[in-house]
Amino acid sequence: MTLIKSISGIRGTIGGQAGEGLSPLDVVKFSAAYGQWAKQRHAGKIKVVVGRDARISGEMVNRLVIGSLQGLGIDVVNIGLATTPTTELAVTNEKAQGGIILTASHNPKQWNALKLLNERGEFLTAADGAEVLKIAEDESFVFAEVDDLGQVSENDTYTDYHVQHVLDLEMVDVEAIKNANFTVAIDCVNSVGGVALPALLKALGVDNVIELYCEPNGHFPHNPEPLPENLTEISKVIKEKKADLGFVVDPDVDRLAIVNEDGSMFGEEYTLVAVADYLLQHKKGNTVSNLSSSRALADVTNGHGGSYQPAAVGEVNVVAKMKETNAVIGGEGNGGVIYPESHYGRDALVGIGLFLTHLAKSGKKCSELRAQYPEYYISKNKIELTPGIDVDGILKSIEEKYQDENINTIDGLKIDFPEKWVQLRKSNTEPIIRIYAEGKSMDAADELAQTIINDIKSLL
Repeated sequence: MTLIKSISGIRGTIGGQAGEGLSPLDVVKFSAAYGQWAKQRHAGKIKVVVGRDARISGEMVNRLVIGSLQGLGIDVVNIGLATTPTTELAVTNEKAQGGIILTASHNPKQWNALKLLNERGEFLTAADGAEVLKIAEDESFVFAEVDDLGQVSENDTYTDYHVQHVLDLEMVDVEAIKNANFTVAIDCVNSVGGVALPALLKALGVDNVIELYCEPNGHFPHNPEPLPENLTEISKVIKEKKADLGFVVDPDVDRLAIVNEDGSMFGEEYTLVAVADYLLQHKKGNTVSNLSSSRALADVTNGHGGSYQPAAVGEVNVVAKMKETNAVIGGEGNGGVIYPESHYGRDALVGIGLFLTHLAKSGKKCSELRAQYPEYYISKNKIELTPGIDVDGILKSIEEKYQDENINTIDGLKIDFPEKWVQLRKSNTEPIIRIYAEGKSMDAADELAQTIINDIKSLL
């Protein structure tokens, strides 16, 4: 059993003893801690939005969270089955003081989590997250008297609200998408994407939709992370049924992977690249992604006369850098698109609307569109560590060895070479160093990663 308490939320496996997994007692404790934090942050009556993905444990966890918030005197808007970005939009539309999303994102079905939002529908900052954890540790929550318990309202209309929100975006051209007469395959891993994507595509005028795993029952048919090795079935279906492209989302629909008409992968890294290319053609501006994302975004941004800035890994860090640089688009190389004209959160529905517009207006096949972007390959590796190893000392030694290169230390250590880069990050949850390298070929990326691995081993 696993329970991981971090500033970005609480996640764990269902079952086992309290404190060793995400047990009902743990759900109540951390929900109450979040509610207490919200009460301390805002005067007057507090309202919190709660949404969830389709995990098997979702309904049980939902009831515990709502009851805990009620017990603190907090009113709850229960929006039921909803994507992460849908819940984020609901917070601001409801003028709520916060939100909780019940989802463990791409983790397997035995996991669940509480993802915590502020009044802007954005993930908590590190300082706010630490405060919630401190309240939970001290159990310093005060529950309401019986006459002051919170009220619960149900609202199951927010998927429709989200779909209309995408249609209303200036850069989403519904007419162009409809006229393209696309046939689109989708794989929604039997979670809330199975509710949201068919509704969105229908509203966009896509009449030919091939649905895979769109029953929101929480029984994931394959590893739910939208990586190439997990997308073999949709790839086969696209070729057999001659679809124009395919979309794959994770269980909470904040990541978007695209599959070409020939069954090949567009590449998660290139979801953001393609959407940014489309937007920058019409509006000059800056872009942001995290340090582990492809250099292709910087290349495309520079090509349009904009400025690219990297951020530390983590959505909250990307959002902060986007606000600081007034970026027109940003996100992460895992298929996460953040479009400020919509909201500051990764949103696969917004990504679909923008990408289909781009593809329709390009007049190209999906694979042809992908071929026009700079070609990079990322090699992802890790080194397992034994207790007592001075990881910071290792990173400092590597930094000194490559001090003549372009060095960035805002998140671990990133070394930029003229045509490749490597990043070293220590995990907060495992005794490992992650080593990501990117190059113009997979061989070049693997070779750079192996060089750094050998450097580290020599230090060990």
